Amino acid sequence: MSPITGTTRLRHLASAISLGVLALCGAASAQVAPTEATITVHADQPGAHINREVFTQFAEHLGHGIYEGIWVGPGSSIPNTKGYRTDVIDALRAIKVPVVRWPGGCFADEYHWRDGIGARGKRPVKVNTHWGGVTEPNSFGTHEYMDFVDLIGAKPYVSGNVGDAPPREMAEWIEYMTSPTGSSLAKERAANGHPAPWALPYFGIGNELWGCGGNMRPEFAADETRRYATFVKAPANTKIMKFASGANVDDYNWTDTMMRIAGDRIDGLTLHYYTFPGSWEHKGSATDFDEAGWASTLKNTLKMEDLVTRHAAIMDKYDPGKRVWLVVDEWGTWYDPTPGTNPGFLRQQNTLRDALVAAINLNIFAHHADRVKMTAIAQMVNVLQAMILTDGKRMVKTPTYHVFDMYLPWQDATSIPIDIKSPWYNKDEWTMPSVSASAVRDVAGQVHVGLANLDPNKPVTVSARLDGVTATSVGGRVLTAGAMNALNDFDHPNALVPQPFTGASLAEGTLSVTLPPKSVVVLDLK
Repeated sequence: MSPITGTTRLRHLASAISLGVLALCGAASAQVAPTEATITVHADQPGAHINREVFTQFAEHLGHGIYEGIWVGPGSSIPNTKGYRTDVIDALRAIKVPVVRWPGGCFADEYHWRDGIGARGKRPVKVNTHWGGVTEPNSFGTHEYMDFVDLIGAKPYVSGNVGDAPPREMAEWIEYMTSPTGSSLAKERAANGHPAPWALPYFGIGNELWGCGGNMRPEFAADETRRYATFVKAPANTKIMKFASGANVDDYNWTDTMMRIAGDRIDGLTLHYYTFPGSWEHKGSATDFDEAGWASTLKNTLKMEDLVTRHAAIMDKYDPGKRVWLVVDEWGTWYDPTPGTNPGFLRQQNTLRDALVAAINLNIFAHHADRVKMTAIAQMVNVLQAMILTDGKRMVKTPTYHVFDMYLPWQDATSIPIDIKSPWYNKDEWTMPSVSASAVRDVAGQVHVGLANLDPNKPVTVSARLDGVTATSVGGRVLTAGAMNALNDFDHPNALVPQPFTGASLAEGTLSVTLPPKSVVVLDLK
């Protein structure tokens, strides 16, 4: 029995051992000669602003993403603040979540906002036809969502129902949320507990119109987008950015058609792409995988670079001034559901492999900060590549959460162009650069470099020339482990957490770094 396909008990042991991972990796480095990479950091040639919205989260009415994950109700024995899990609120505030996309996802295109307002005990109970066929109590609706984003210090991004609701329903929802007047809808909002209007900076005109949002052809979807966008009206002296339902993965014709027909009526165009190691029908396990599962997953997530590049080029054709945002509002890993759970709940564990996926994507988005202005990992709690997992009163932060914490300096930073010459990592038919990287100058003027070593077997020595950087010292943190499938669970919540990194030095404008195998490193130049 290999250590990768062993029992859950052995996986937990491997994760726990990772607390001493720096020593382990040092021993491994002594046995395996490191490969070499060179990087040039062009801090003298500042790039685009990286919107903090790139770190947006996605919360759909799916499985335990909302109920039990965020909302437990004010009468719950689980510690809560007005019904919201206190531990989850604290954890999300700590990583400065900028925006939360809600209520879906596929759920959005069958969601009728009136079901989620008024006295909770009198709200209609529906069936969630997309996710598990379970009942939807509508206990978490517009007011609960707006209170939640306020509690964690985030902004709202609401997805409207284009699938089975007319434009009037969308227009009335927006008026209910935003009107400062004495209209009947504004008075109804006040009667339900919120006299003041809410700010609504972002609104999605449907979701996946090519699929669960209506199975539309691109021309029809673009016409519908024009029609619905007409009725997304902001109050005076305010603005609501309108995001159109964009392409599924590499459907470049969809992007071309939407920009050609509706590009002048929208402020953003979405893109959805999920990473998985197998086929759509058999995606593979989140935890029981070998090196082939590692390599194929990372190779597939690197496709994001090509997707963003090609969709952005099409957008440039119609919008050379880059007014319209590319919004990658669903991305992350998607594996087979955890055995024993409702398959419609999309519950999966989160390992070191997912941490690498997160870092790779964040590096790619930083490179394309001129067009990629918002992204939303799927999803926030208990679903797919989650930040947080909960079980009753227990909560655990995943390796992905810790990567988002390490990359906090990227929020509202200035992207720094970098050149990378990386060695190659090869496993069977999958070949890719060993090193993924990005660099930024944060709002305080400090330079940070994010590095990921995709090779699970070999350390990489990186020599980085720093043009335009005045620094005399370097420090940072590393996230790595002895096992590819190291994870945090409820019995070992801190088995895989960032550790201080001492493998970097700075001399005469050159940064020297030794990256442990299968690691994420973020360096702070001072």
